[in-house]
Parts: sequence; C-alpha cells; structure tokens
Amino acid sequence: MLRILAKPTSACDGLTRREVLRAGALSLFGGLTITAPLTATGQQASAKPGKARSVILLDLFGGPSHLDMFDPKPDAPREIRGEFAPISTALSSVRVCEHLPRVARWLNRTCLIRTLSHGYNSHNPYAVMTGFTGGNDVQDYYSRPTDHPSMGSVCQYAGLGRPGIPPYVMLPAHPGYSQGLRRCGPYGGYLGNQYNPLFATCEPHFAKPLKGDQDFYDHTLVPLGEPRLPSLQAALTADALDHRKTLLQQLDGQAARLDASGSAAQMSRRQRQAFDLLLSSKARSAFDLEKEPPGVRDRYGRDVFGSCVLMARRLVEAGVTFVTIHTEAKGPGHWDTHENNFNLLKHFLLPFLDRALAMLLEDLSDRGLLDSTLVVVMGDMGRTPRINGKAGRDHWPQCGFCFLAGGGVKSGHVHGASDKQGAYPHSNPVSPADLVATIYHLVGVNPEMTVPDLTGRPIAVNRGGSVIDGVLA
Repeated sequence: MLRILAKPTSACDGLTRREVLRAGALSLFGGLTITAPLTATGQQASAKPGKARSVILLDLFGGPSHLDMFDPKPDAPREIRGEFAPISTALSSVRVCEHLPRVARWLNRTCLIRTLSHGYNSHNPYAVMTGFTGGNDVQDYYSRPTDHPSMGSVCQYAGLGRPGIPPYVMLPAHPGYSQGLRRCGPYGGYLGNQYNPLFATCEPHFAKPLKGDQDFYDHTLVPLGEPRLPSLQAALTADALDHRKTLLQQLDGQAARLDASGSAAQMSRRQRQAFDLLLSSKARSAFDLEKEPPGVRDRYGRDVFGSCVLMARRLVEAGVTFVTIHTEAKGPGHWDTHENNFNLLKHFLLPFLDRALAMLLEDLSDRGLLDSTLVVVMGDMGRTPRINGKAGRDHWPQCGFCFLAGGGVKSGHVHGASDKQGAYPHSNPVSPADLVATIYHLVGVNPEMTVPDLTGRPIAVNRGGSVIDGVLA
C-alpha cells in the first residue's frame, strides 16, 4: 500500500529515497526510471478510429489444450481424443467440448481460429502480448528494457485512450507474480516505462493451506479473491494531497539535475497522470466491484479469474482501451496441464471459462458494447495430441486456438483446420504476429507502423505479421 503520510528524514539532496520510491510507485504506468522520450513520425504514431474501441485479451497462461476445448477429434484414437465428448454448437457442423455448453451457444456470433502455430515453447506471455516468437524461454522469465512493447503499450503510444481513465490495465497482477518473476510480455519495453500497463495486485486465498508444488495439479483448489488497485486505495491524508505540487516540483528538480534532455518534464507528466487517476471518481468507480449486484458477481464467479473478467467489463465500459487478464495464481491456477489434465479442465478450468466468458459476451451485448469491444481468448501454446503417462498433455506450440468476438471480426466463422490428430495446421496457419497485426488493424493502429528501439532503429509493431483478412467482418 502506498503512503505519503509521515514527515521525511531528508538526505543530503533534500529528498529522501523513500519518498522518491513512494512517489514513483504512484506512477500507475511503471517505475520512476527516467527515460528519454521516444518519437515516431506523427502520421505513423497516430491511430485512426477502428471498429474496436477496446480490447479484452484473456491469456490462458500455461497453454490450453485445443483438443479438449475448441478442436475436438472424436474419430481419433482414445490416446489422442481424450475423455471428453464433443457437443453441437449454435454454428452448424462445428462442435466443441461438452464442458463448454454456454460458450457453444455463442459460436454463431464469434470467430474461432483453429490453426495458431509458432515455435516459441515458453510460458512467458511474450508471444501472446507482442507477437514476437524469437525469444528464449529462460531469458524471457525476466522483462528487460530491450523487449518489444506489448500491444497495449503500442496502442497507448499511438494515442489511444480517454481522459480520466488508464488506457491499459493488467489483471490480476503482473505475469510471474505468483513466482516472484517479472515475465516478459506486458511492458512498454524500448518505448519506455511510461507505456507500461496499470498493474493490479492480487493475493488469492484457498479453502485450505497450499503445500507448494504438491498442489500444482489439485483441481479442488480454486483461487478466490479479486484484483486490487493499490494506487487507488492508497492511504493519503489531506496534507499529503496538498503536498502534491511541492513533491512534484522536488522531483522535477532532481530530474533536471540528473538529465537535462527533457526527461524531467516527462517524469512530471507521468506523476501528474498518476495523481489525476488517484483523484478521479470515474477511475475509482471502474475498479470497484462492490458496485455490481451480488447476482452479477455470482454469475461471473467469485474466484479470482471470474472477478477479473467482470472488472474487465467495467473497465472497458468506463473507457479503458486495452485490458489483459493473465490467468495465473498459485496452486492449480494455470493451464499447464502436464498432469491431471482432464480433472483440472472438467472441474475447474473449463467451468470458469465457460461461465465467465459467456457472461462477458452476454453482458457486453446487452449493454451495446460487443460491437465496439474485441474479445480475444488464447494461450501461450496448445497441448500435445498424445496423452502422457500422468493423464496430462505436454507443451505443443505447433497448433493451438484463438477465440475472437465482437470488435469487427466475422461472426459464425471458423478459420483454418488442423490435421486429423490436431498436431499441425492443415490449412490457413496463423502466427501470433498475424494476430497482433489483426488486432492493431481492428483498433485503428497501422500494423505497418514502426517505432524506434533503444538504438533508434525502426521496428515494425506487427513483428512481420499480416492482417488475417478472413476473420474480418
């Protein structure tokens, strides 16, 4: 929790390190690191109105099993097809897993890609959030200033956003929070920390104490709770708020001595954004789930991920441009089903997704927001066609899925087909870079736009991908 309450003990430069850190924490877009402002050609960096005003990206961390969800293979041998039966959907001739009955009723209004394919075998959401698949698994456990920026960061850089509300939010916390990591993917990278998302925080609780990795595949343990926005719950006194201008002036003075290139003004702007959001009733209201009727909260689910999906709807309703939900928690709060795949999916993961996703689509539709909100559901990879000796499926980035709805995508469409075992794309393969290019196109950002890296070299934001014309309405 952030506090600017006590009288400081000044250091020799007149400003305590603690106060600098606390003020830096108030920057909802990242740390207090001073970076030189980056620029691109004005025409390139300006976004034009797109069919989607907002994006909700639901990242199924760990790698969801395409075969046991949206691409069943009922005619394959049992060691391939698994334990679940397919069911009919609202889209003729298309079937999905029996444990997705609510979502199945939406297939005639959504778009399903069955051929997401790449070679990045990693749980770091780098590929999902940037389209870049040339990373290294272990190295990408940790975010770096040289990373490619996320889609949300690029959208913010291009000018998408509305006054009084953060443009880019990450729920329930930063990727890697449950393991003490800062995984690559959601950050501003070489665009700078000012383009980081607003990170919520989360401390899930369980029905019984966890036993470390022993509970990694225990399908009975559901992470409960909701994301919190610590900067919006900070304990601030009236005196502290009156101190705002003085504190900002001190920070500007320190920055001016550290860097005479204009970075001080940038830092001041970021601090003012943070305080403006802190004092914005619109922003505070958007993050307050208690304003929702109990019945609505129950229909989304009181678990961490259901709460995140409901908060995402509230955020886009308030005007947030880009919301990412990264489904990570301690215990079994993941889709990395090397063991106990079918029990995890049947009793926990698929019921959550079916309930929360269907409720989100219904809610957005009823509120007139679905046509202007692009909903994206995908994961870091698919799972192996063959079931292993522990009733699990292992990593398989060669084939997976992406579920799209609203925001300018074609309704009732299935793009691409996998082979008979769901191992490889049979037609129309799609890369993460293609998805990124398509999302940029739908929100009005030029997919061919380039931005400078830390050396000034122009880098295309589409990572070499092309817009998937076949999924556009």
